Amino acid sequence: MVSPVVVGVDGSDAGFTALDWAVDEAKRHGCPLRILHASLWERYEGVTPALTTHRPSGQVFAENVVGTAAERAGRRAPGLAMTTDVVPEDAAGALLRAGHGALMLVVGSRGRGELAGLLLGSVGLLVAARSHGPAVVVRGDRRALDAHHGRVVLGVGDHDVDSPAVRFAFREAAARNADLEAVRLWRRPGFTPAGHPLLPHESDADFEHRTGQFLDKALETAAREHPQVAVRARTAEGPAHRRLTELSAAADLLVVGAQRREGVIGLELGRVAHRALHHAACPVAVVPRHSPAVP
Repeated sequence: MVSPVVVGVDGSDAGFTALDWAVDEAKRHGCPLRILHASLWERYEGVTPALTTHRPSGQVFAENVVGTAAERAGRRAPGLAMTTDVVPEDAAGALLRAGHGALMLVVGSRGRGELAGLLLGSVGLLVAARSHGPAVVVRGDRRALDAHHGRVVLGVGDHDVDSPAVRFAFREAAARNADLEAVRLWRRPGFTPAGHPLLPHESDADFEHRTGQFLDKALETAAREHPQVAVRARTAEGPAHRRLTELSAAADLLVVGAQRREGVIGLELGRVAHRALHHAACPVAVVPRHSPAVP
């Protein structure tokens, strides 16, 4: 069974932008699309559909949202296999459950009714921070949304040697026929005693060399599996969370990893992913790496 692209829709402009992006992704990967709308209208309207002769406004709205979404997706990609679901749950919980086994889980940057000034809505943040698989928050300008840059940017972190994030970035670049820019940033320690006889002195060239070696190791396996992808490996000094956000201005997709530890409750997002989700100029894919809980 082919894994679907799952997209959450809520009737908002941001939701329909995410839908368009998800349709394009399903086309690229030759997989089905699942359109999901989560609604708690039954709870709040206090009715049981089987026992009433009229259709509550919440039910009508939910059905209209998925109907409109399916029609829009069909116009954008005629013949694309798709399903629609209205789920009586909270949006974040329903999307997280639907994301298990999906190729990726796609959401908009803000939901219906959320303040226009918000950089990222609550559902998008929860989905990116807790998703079991790749989660994409769709944001950015028209050029990025329409994939005009021809570039995927990958932020390579400390745990990204042949990681799910690295493999995801290569698959995306291959599916898009895009270049892949893999970036590994380094920082000098805040305090480095000079001239101490027991402490070796490291130059910028030493940091660059070691960072480059790590980057080559992180990309080696995926690059061998995707020889058609043109890769630019870049190392530089500076804060990763700022530099990657800057690079997103000329990218169609920014990919970052996130650690997920078994048994940990809460938002598992590092500083890099958190800033990217709020400030990137293109869609952001957060790809988790699962590891056992620390005893």
